[in-house]
Amino acid sequence: MLISFDWLKQLIHTDKTADEVGALLTGAGLEVEAIHTFDQVQGGLEGIVLGEVLACERHPDADKLSLTTVDIGNGEPSQIVCGAPNVAAGQRVVVATVNSTLYPSGGESFKIKKSKIRGQVSEGMICAEDEIGIGTSHAGIMVLDTDLPNGTPAAEFFGLGSDKVFEIGLTPNRADAASHFGVARDLQALLDTPAVLPATDTFKVNNTAKPIAVEVENTEACPRYAGVTITGIKVGPSPEWLQKRLRTIDLSPINNIVDITNYVLHELGQPLHAFDADKIRGGKIVVKTLPEGSILKTLDGVERKLKATDLMICDAEGPMAIGGVFGGEESGVSEETTSIFIESAYFSPDYIRRTGMAHGLKTDASFRFERGTDPNMVITALKRAALLVQEIAGGEVSSEIVDEYPNPIKNSEIILNIERAHTLIGQHIGVARITSILTSLGIEVTAETENDLTLSVPPFKVDVTREADVVEEILRIYGFNNIEMDENLATTFLAKFATPYAEDVTDTIMNYITANGFNEIITNSITNSNYYKPAGEAEVDSLVKVLNYNSEDLDVLRKSMVFSGLEVLRRNINRRQRDPKLVELGKVYEQVDGEYKESRKLALYMAGNATAESWKQPSMKTAFHDLAGVVQNVLRKLNAGEFEVQNLEQNNYMRQGISYLKNGTEIARLGLLDAGLCKFMEVKEQVWYAELNWDYLLKKYKNKLVAEELPKFPEVRRDLSLVLDKNVTFDQVKQIALRTERKLLQDVNVFDVYEGDKIEAGKKAYAVSFTLLDKQQTLTDKVIDSVMNRLMQQFEKQLGAFIRK
Repeated sequence: MLISFDWLKQLIHTDKTADEVGALLTGAGLEVEAIHTFDQVQGGLEGIVLGEVLACERHPDADKLSLTTVDIGNGEPSQIVCGAPNVAAGQRVVVATVNSTLYPSGGESFKIKKSKIRGQVSEGMICAEDEIGIGTSHAGIMVLDTDLPNGTPAAEFFGLGSDKVFEIGLTPNRADAASHFGVARDLQALLDTPAVLPATDTFKVNNTAKPIAVEVENTEACPRYAGVTITGIKVGPSPEWLQKRLRTIDLSPINNIVDITNYVLHELGQPLHAFDADKIRGGKIVVKTLPEGSILKTLDGVERKLKATDLMICDAEGPMAIGGVFGGEESGVSEETTSIFIESAYFSPDYIRRTGMAHGLKTDASFRFERGTDPNMVITALKRAALLVQEIAGGEVSSEIVDEYPNPIKNSEIILNIERAHTLIGQHIGVARITSILTSLGIEVTAETENDLTLSVPPFKVDVTREADVVEEILRIYGFNNIEMDENLATTFLAKFATPYAEDVTDTIMNYITANGFNEIITNSITNSNYYKPAGEAEVDSLVKVLNYNSEDLDVLRKSMVFSGLEVLRRNINRRQRDPKLVELGKVYEQVDGEYKESRKLALYMAGNATAESWKQPSMKTAFHDLAGVVQNVLRKLNAGEFEVQNLEQNNYMRQGISYLKNGTEIARLGLLDAGLCKFMEVKEQVWYAELNWDYLLKKYKNKLVAEELPKFPEVRRDLSLVLDKNVTFDQVKQIALRTERKLLQDVNVFDVYEGDKIEAGKKAYAVSFTLLDKQQTLTDKVIDSVMNRLMQQFEKQLGAFIRK
């Protein structure tokens, strides 16, 4: 946001410099990111002053040059060689002093130097108007009629002084400061000097020849709507002072009527709109919403399809403007306009924000309406604009002010506890100082007790809704830097941090995964609903939809990490990154029984080859166990302990895979993504995918390590060859073994699997090793044989195993 210092000083008097005011504003929460100099002419006429020609004679060595003596107010007259035919003694002239830079009209800039011209010293230059860039005439030097002293800056004489412009990084909560008066209101508290609104007491109604009726159908979207008609105006260029004001804040002048509405907007923070009154059909304005798909051609020439929630300014026959956002082309002011209806309103921020997002429109008006304007400024701004129109474009006020305001917005009431306020401030500043600050900010103290202040907060303070907000207002004016630091800093509350700290655990796991060749990705949580449509209507219904989405490709929150990862894989594979390994920690969302659920998942993707091609070994395609190994190591690092393994039934995403369960909760799933899904996403490689339930794993994670003394007695290994049905998994074998022998059995491992013509069809053979250990004594053959016999009995009983002996 740009604020002109000269403009600001018309609203509040200050002798402080721009830098000093900028520092005050920054300290009060209106961060001045930069202070620019605005020059009406290039260079600002710096180094160019008024002078008086004391003497003028012909140059001894050049017939067309004159040798002059000029007083430029620095104590010693300067000798200047001049080639103008009209130079003469006694003239008041414009002089460019040595080291100044001239920016002539239509030419290159150049620097004035002390030089010799035909043997005579010249200490400056007497200028024509084109030579200093304020005109085009080069008939001769400018001869002035002025009593200003010699040495006066030329910019002061011509009224072309430079202005300082504050570039303020306005935060969304400070809608009250989105204007010059809003900033002046803060300075009022900071400088203890009153900010003065522009006078509107001379406003009067000249006649009622052209009344415009107003009907507000949607009072929720438009709590207040006011307007007035002015007839007999002349549309044309704005006067120079108004154009200068707008250029200072980087606005281009358009015509006097539009410029006035922009001027009042940036002066008072109240958006206005001018309609051509003769184009308001039926002499009536209706504020309402229209059916979905209605059409309006806006001022930029674009035909826009309206949403059913768009607040529209209509006449008796149809729409004229999108309320608070953009005007319509047909009802806009043109050079032929002679009568206007000026609109000043208070619109609901929610409606304006929704409409602006839906149409991708951001205007100066919508910027303020969607953050919250001051409903009490509506009439003041309307009168201010009407007076400016009469001053600049002529005309008469030809209607009473219409003001539809059925339910006036009241000030909010907040109780401020004095003791608690001082506690939050961190220093006792006294009730008198608190009251003074609040009053200067427009917050009225309506009642006072020993312990509390009852405050009436005006609606322009949209961010002040609770006691803490009031304390913030006090602090930013009192000055955060003025709060003394206690020698013994203390706090009444310390936040309890989780142990272990979740972010540390996350960093450890991500470092491990990336150290194993994975690249971390961060993708958008908003995705395309079309990805989920092949899975059926139930899947689509469970999606969390985005309201007012900007793109049809980004209309829902992702339910799975699969698609965002496949988008990244597609991009990389298409750019010849053939062996991608990716990892992402992100959130997924779904709708279950009308409630929204959010959780975090750790997703891993592998495609292409597991090992790079080299002279030592051929490249090998990524397989299930390449990914499973990484997942199991991650679970070990998270101290997940023992978990149950189940085959994962084919679902919407995976063609085959397994699921890891702990206490009935799925902690991870991994497998091969469906080939049809990959084809749908235009990924040409097969993709192995794993998804870990990160929230559950973090919740159950314990960082306690238990160290044990190395066993004093040796381990014993025994092997069995089991012939089993083809559908029996090794995990089933392992779980039966661990349940059968809980004390001595340390590990179960499969070291060979055989399926072929040497065993019965539909069967397979597992070669399984069992590691036994007794920490108290050496195992005897009798104990070992007893354990192995019990294991064999259970395998035969539960799995129907044939054991080769």
